[in-house]
Amino acid sequence: MKFISWNVNGLRAIIKKGFMDIFNELDADFFCLQETKLQEGQIEFKVPGYYDYWNYAEKKGYSGTAIFTKHKPLSVTYGIGKPEHDQEGRVITLSYPDYYVVTCYTPNSKSELKRLDYRMEWEDDFLSYLKTLDTEKPVILCGDLNVAHENIDLKNWKTNQKSAGFSEEERLKFSTLLDNGFIDTFRYFYPNKEGAYTWWNYRFNARKNNAGWRIDYFCVSERLQEHLQGAKILNDIVGSDHCPVELSLKDSFDESK
Repeated sequence: MKFISWNVNGLRAIIKKGFMDIFNELDADFFCLQETKLQEGQIEFKVPGYYDYWNYAEKKGYSGTAIFTKHKPLSVTYGIGKPEHDQEGRVITLSYPDYYVVTCYTPNSKSELKRLDYRMEWEDDFLSYLKTLDTEKPVILCGDLNVAHENIDLKNWKTNQKSAGFSEEERLKFSTLLDNGFIDTFRYFYPNKEGAYTWWNYRFNARKNNAGWRIDYFCVSERLQEHLQGAKILNDIVGSDHCPVELSLKDSFDESK
């Protein structure tokens, strides 16, 4: 099975930049979006052959997630069951017989880490949510997790150690996720690969110079390790300040029940 995750930085904007051609060419089983920046009814967007699920932020033009899938889920959950977190449309969970698919748009800590305290609360509550799911069946998590985990995951790590997305606190929370039984699938296949980024600032010719950050992920429960086939960063695809990331899994999940 093929999974795609992409922070599109506004679905209405990227549709004008060839999004549907990219969507059709990638032909994924699951296509997960973050930062759709939509409210219900603001767009007519149906893709033949796909079920679609949307989580909208209450604030207009902000945040938001969506999943398009060829496989009808048993159930769909929006948010993580915490009212203080569930107003920004950040999480969708699809349940299948042998696994969960979760897409997430993690809150940004903002300049000068103004939202770091809230981010820490989010991290704890989201991890608790994932661990609860994982006790039932394996989890496939994807999205813009708004953290570059290690020095290798961003170009200019020395000058960004107090920046949102690379603070010690945020990095430790990602380490805690991995310590709780999850695999960073890109690093599973490419543990030492440098220059592998998924986000570039629109300024300073950052993308042209590949001065980027790897903040978009597929993380899976450790017991799905034997099902991993490949992970990619599709950095040749443009239209957003992020590029898509891809995960390939074996179709059969019988052994992971």
